[in-house]
Amino acid sequence: MAEQEIPEEYLAGYARILADASATGRRLTRGELDSRRALGERAAEAGYGLRALVGAHFAATRTNWPGTDAASVDGVLAAAQQAVDAFAEGYERAQRQAVRQEEAARREFIDDLLYGRSDLGLLAQRAERFGLRLSYEHAVAVARGTAAYDEGDAVPREVERAMNGRFGDRSILLTTKDGRLVCIAPGDQDEVLAFFAKQAYAATGGGQVAIGRPQPGPGGVVQSYEEALSALDLAERLELDAPVLRAADLLVYPVLTRDRQAMADLVLSALGPLQRARGGAEPLIDTLTVYFDSGCVAAEAARRLSLSVRAMTYRLERIHQLTGADPADPVHRYTLQTAVIGARLLDWPAHQF
Repeated sequence: MAEQEIPEEYLAGYARILADASATGRRLTRGELDSRRALGERAAEAGYGLRALVGAHFAATRTNWPGTDAASVDGVLAAAQQAVDAFAEGYERAQRQAVRQEEAARREFIDDLLYGRSDLGLLAQRAERFGLRLSYEHAVAVARGTAAYDEGDAVPREVERAMNGRFGDRSILLTTKDGRLVCIAPGDQDEVLAFFAKQAYAATGGGQVAIGRPQPGPGGVVQSYEEALSALDLAERLELDAPVLRAADLLVYPVLTRDRQAMADLVLSALGPLQRARGGAEPLIDTLTVYFDSGCVAAEAARRLSLSVRAMTYRLERIHQLTGADPADPVHRYTLQTAVIGARLLDWPAHQF
């Protein structure tokens, strides 16, 4: 690669500084140090590499090298060191500022993207800067762990390294939002989100990942993101412990709660009588939950609840007595199971209607 040619403007005043140092042995003044820092900042903003800039200073030092007098040589070397150090300080300061500005712009873009706050056309233009083409379909995966994560934390960095190593510079955006890990990928590349889920699960020490459905257009990202968040919320309320949840597999739950009042009526009608049981309704609702999760096999449900089969059978009979619905009857079972799901979604009986 050809070496960058550095314009003379970034060495302005350097030869005079060396000449004065050679003649008098003086150190650089505060004004001279400030001017070196300012030139370093300008060179960084102009896109010149620090290596080439330092090389240009060394070349200028050789050009303006004094005689063999030891005092002169020492003065020039000391002045050159001061000048280059101040120049590099200004350069690094400009780079840090550029990084902060880039991080702020990226954070603002991510917030606008995931909240849908910006004009969609403008959002699509900004997205190209970060490797996304919002005219296509995108899907979003969200991972939560036992702790909240920021972008600079070890866990997000670990996941990002794994993703970059596997997929390189594909149109993938990794970030954090509200303490969770977020991955945005093209909707036709399910393997990307599946790999993210695997890496996030491992990096978070067994966290849970939800994947939204692919959605088209600039507004598709926020839709998929909200689906993933809803899936995590459902998993918490329904105590779903699967490591990976797909919003497409959970669509029945939003349907069940779309008419909240109707669901509340069903819960009270089907399960309300359980409140008359000794110990309240919750133990019997938990019994029904495990019974249904066990495929309505009483022996398996008893094992999961650490009960004898006889005790399990008694509980099911007690539910039948109180509600009039037999959990073993296919017709009654559907009503009871739907009501149990509704109770968990509506946090009943802890939250009374």
